Amino acid sequence: MPPENTYPIADFIADIGDIEHSVDAMTIRRKSRDRYAVSPMLRKSLEGKYADVVVSPADKADVIKVVAAAVKHRIPITPRGGGTANYGQSVPLRGGILLDMTRMAGVVWARPGAIRALAGTIVADMNVAARKIGWELRMHPTTNTTATIAGFVAGGTGGIGSVTWGVLRDRGNITGIEVLTAEDTPRVIELRGKDTALIHHAYGANSIILEVEMPLTPAVEWRETIVAFPTYMQAVRCGVYLGQTVGIVKNLLSVHEWPTPKLMPAIKGLVPDGHSMMSSYVAKSSCEDFDEVVAEFGGIIVSACAEGQGVYKIPLYEMAFGHALAQIQRTDNRYTAIEGFFHDDDIAGLVERVHDKLNGVGPMRLELRRWGSKLAGSGSPYILFESEEQLTEIAATMKAEGAGVANSHASNVRSVGKKDITEEDLAFKRASDPYNLLNPGRFELDSSADVGGGFDLAIDNWFVRRTAV
Repeated sequence: MPPENTYPIADFIADIGDIEHSVDAMTIRRKSRDRYAVSPMLRKSLEGKYADVVVSPADKADVIKVVAAAVKHRIPITPRGGGTANYGQSVPLRGGILLDMTRMAGVVWARPGAIRALAGTIVADMNVAARKIGWELRMHPTTNTTATIAGFVAGGTGGIGSVTWGVLRDRGNITGIEVLTAEDTPRVIELRGKDTALIHHAYGANSIILEVEMPLTPAVEWRETIVAFPTYMQAVRCGVYLGQTVGIVKNLLSVHEWPTPKLMPAIKGLVPDGHSMMSSYVAKSSCEDFDEVVAEFGGIIVSACAEGQGVYKIPLYEMAFGHALAQIQRTDNRYTAIEGFFHDDDIAGLVERVHDKLNGVGPMRLELRRWGSKLAGSGSPYILFESEEQLTEIAATMKAEGAGVANSHASNVRSVGKKDITEEDLAFKRASDPYNLLNPGRFELDSSADVGGGFDLAIDNWFVRRTAV
């Protein structure tokens, strides 16, 4: 690999001809960033990491030409969609080419049960197309209006809909992916069924995504609701009960401890002082049962409206999952978080043990989702950052109680800990990217070579069921 900034960029540009590209310093700086600023460690470790050229292909032929030229000159390629990633996945660690895929957008087809789109298609646009035929995506990210479908698949885990349908890695939640290899003669490959797991959460480091095919479910008329509870554990127990009640149709159950509602500018004043909250999307047909359950657990509905009609003026889902931290940082940018995983037969009990051990650290968050066949939760305290040692201690406390921890302050696949890297994954990486040009530093064949910024939380696999030690 050539030293930084010594790639033959001029020769590469000559080879790609009239394909849109830019060496403008401001364009490069803007496109070489994503939302990694939510992590104080990534803000430090990824500072100054920029591409040498931004290339914006318009179609597959352009992508093939760009990749062939990059391989010829041995220049790294970092794919980028909407730039909504939180881990710095689309920051070019070793310079080279920033491959901006957003021009290559559009729904290829939509039919009952499935939809297929080009890599740069905004996820929300796919839902618009699906709803025209009476269907909708099973799940979408909180960055629904800005994230591309390839970015969601390559860097996401789950999102709105995961409480019913599970996460992207669960069998059946990605139907097919068309990818391009980075070989001397790039190949277009269609991966389907279980083979799509090779591409999911690989950060574009083992092939370039060209098209994604996703399953659909019949469209639902959703009601979005914010419920206030006197205590956090009342909200948790209500959320867990609703998550386990399959007859109540929902696609979001997001629980936040006080003072989180006060820290989110969009809903400040909506939730009574001292109360925790649960935000949700529930099918209109299930609202009577939902309201009854909420009352049984001591909750008070403080906002209920048709989807998109909330007084808070932003989508309710933008106050859930990783997006919630971005909302809180608008009030105080010292806040950060780690990602805990609550996978237990008694989810509420596990959450309560962790909550009691971390009392005073910061308000907790819990997202209910399915993981495989079982309900699980993810979340952690919102933490006023002091030091790396502080986060390490919090992670150790959570693990000691039986929770899992993923590292949201690292920028490579292994260190984050959300993808199980198998021998099949490594073999695919070797075959599809023999010169290690695709997002290098993010998915290395040798685990000791992984880089990418941040720090080590000494995580193990996030999705493995644990018992307390």
